[in-house]
Amino acid sequence: MARHLITSAIPYINGIKHLGNLVGSQLPADLYARYLRGRGHEVLFLCATDEHGTPAELAAAKAGKPVAEYCAEMHAVQAEIAEGFGMSFDHFGRSSSLQNQKLTQHFAGVLADQGLIVEVTEKQVYSNADGRFLPDRYIEGTCPNCGFESARGDQCDNCTKQLDPVDLINPRSTISGSTDLEMRDTKHLFLRQSLMKDRLDAWINEKEDWPVLTTSIAKKWLHDGDGLQDRGITRDLSWGVPVKRGDAEWPGMEGKVFYVWFDAPIEYIASAQEWVDAGKGSDWERWWRTDKGADDVRYTQFMGKDNVPFHTLSFPATIMGSNEPWKLVDYIKSFNYLTYDGGQFSTSRGRGVFMDQALEILPADYWRWWLLSHAPETSDAEFTWENFQTSVNKDLADVLGNFVSRITKFCRSKFGEAVPQAGEYGAAEEALIADLTERVTRYQNLMDAVEVRKSAQELRAIWAAGNEYLQAQAPWTTFKTDPDKAAAQVRLALNLIPLYATLSAPFIPTAAASMLEAARTPDAGWPDDVPRALDRMAPGHEFDVPEVLFAKITDDDVAQWSVRFAGTRD
Repeated sequence: MARHLITSAIPYINGIKHLGNLVGSQLPADLYARYLRGRGHEVLFLCATDEHGTPAELAAAKAGKPVAEYCAEMHAVQAEIAEGFGMSFDHFGRSSSLQNQKLTQHFAGVLADQGLIVEVTEKQVYSNADGRFLPDRYIEGTCPNCGFESARGDQCDNCTKQLDPVDLINPRSTISGSTDLEMRDTKHLFLRQSLMKDRLDAWINEKEDWPVLTTSIAKKWLHDGDGLQDRGITRDLSWGVPVKRGDAEWPGMEGKVFYVWFDAPIEYIASAQEWVDAGKGSDWERWWRTDKGADDVRYTQFMGKDNVPFHTLSFPATIMGSNEPWKLVDYIKSFNYLTYDGGQFSTSRGRGVFMDQALEILPADYWRWWLLSHAPETSDAEFTWENFQTSVNKDLADVLGNFVSRITKFCRSKFGEAVPQAGEYGAAEEALIADLTERVTRYQNLMDAVEVRKSAQELRAIWAAGNEYLQAQAPWTTFKTDPDKAAAQVRLALNLIPLYATLSAPFIPTAAASMLEAARTPDAGWPDDVPRALDRMAPGHEFDVPEVLFAKITDDDVAQWSVRFAGTRD
C-alpha cells in the first residue's frame, strides 16, 4: 500500500463553475483518488475555495454583500455542488482560513530571511473615477500578444501569456468601466523568482514523465523572452491575507494584502491542517513535511493549463526557496480547455452548462462519464449535445446498463433470483476470463499513468466484452437444449456485474454502488485476481434485478437543452 496526496486546483469563489472547470481539475482528481482508494492505497484528497483577490471583491459587490459573507455563502454552495457530483474530498477547505493566513505569513517571513523577497516601488494603475489603485484583475484590455479583447492585467486567459497592466491595449477599469487611468507610485513586495530559475529548470527537466502540456508551458515561462521574472506578491486590497513577516508587522506594508496567487497554492497545505482541526484526520505533517514522513508520499496535482505556470514555477519557488522540508509535487496532470458547441462557456451570456444546471437535468454519473471519456488531455475538446447523447446512450445505456438488465432478468425468468448451479466453464468462458484478465491489467496501467481518456476507452471495452460474450453464447437459446450449459453462462455473466461495478466506480460511483447492491456484493474489493473475482457470486448467491441504470437521452431532450443553454451570441 502506498500513500498518495492529491490536490485539485482550487476554484475561485466568484460563482458556480461550468463543466470545463470541472473536467479540468476536480473531476479527474476525484477519478484518480477513487481509483487509488479502490486499490487499497492511503489517499489524502484536498481541495478548497480560492476566496481572496479581485474576483471575490467584484462578485461580492455585484451581489450587494460584504465580501466575507459572500465567500462563506459561496463556499457552502460550491461544497454542495461538488458533493452532488460525487467529489470524494477528504476536506474541502477555504483559503480565507486562519490556518492559511498564518501559513502564508510564515512563508513570506522565511522567504524574506532567505533574501528572496524585495521591496519594489513601482508605478501602478490608479483609477481617478474609482479613487483607488487597481490590482491587475481590476483592469481589462486587449492582449498585445494575441489580440484577445478581455485579457486581464496579470494574464491573458486566451494565450496564457503573463502580462502587466501597462502591457494592455485600451485598458479599462472593471469596476466602473472608466478609461480615466493613470500611473502612480506604490510600494510592493516581489518574490525573486529569477534567482530560482536554474533550480526550477533543473527540477522540471527531471520530470520526464510529466505531460508535454505541463512541461512546455513551464519551459516557455522559464526561457521565452527575458526568462522567468520576479513576481509581485502583494496588492492594494482590503480583502486578503494581511501582509506580515511571520507574526511581525511589515513596515511600509500596512493596509496591503498578499497577492491571491501567493496565498492560494499555500492553501493546499493549510487545508490539510484544516482537515485535522476539523477532526477528520490526524498528523497533517506526515503528508506535507519530508522530515515528518512525507518522503514516501506521491503528490499529484490536477489543473487546467492556465494554472500551470503558478504550480510549476511560483509555488515551487515558494516551497524550494523556504529551505524548509516541505513536500514538492511529483506529478502535475494538466488539461486543455473544454469548449461549448463551437464557442466558449460564458457566465455573462448564459452560454453553456454550469455545474448546478447539469445536476438539475441529469444525474452526476451521466456527466462524469462523458466528461472523463472526452477529457481534453492532448488538445481542446468540444461539448455538443449530439455527442453527449450518443455517448450516454451507447456507452452507458446500451453497453453497460443493457448488459446488467438483460442478464439479471433472464436469470430471474429461468433460474430465479439466485446464481444457478452450473457445470464447468467451456472454451468460450475461459477465453472471456483470459481476455478480461489482460484488459483489467491494461486498465490499471492506464489509470496508474493518469491516462484518463484511454482508461475510459479500456473500461468501455471491458463492458463490451461481456455484451459480446452474452450475444455470442445466447444463453436464452442454449437453455432450450442444454440448461446446465446455459446455467454456466449465466453464472459467469452475473459475476461480471460486481467486477464491472468495482472497475467503474471511479468513473460512475452512483451506478457502481447500485450494481453492487443489486449483486449483493458490497465488499467486492478490487479484482487483483480476475478469475477469482469472477467467482464471487457462487451458486445459490441471491441477487436483485436493479432498476434501469441509465435512461436514454431523447432527441426531444437534446432539442430542449440546446435552446435552453445556447445563451446570447455576440
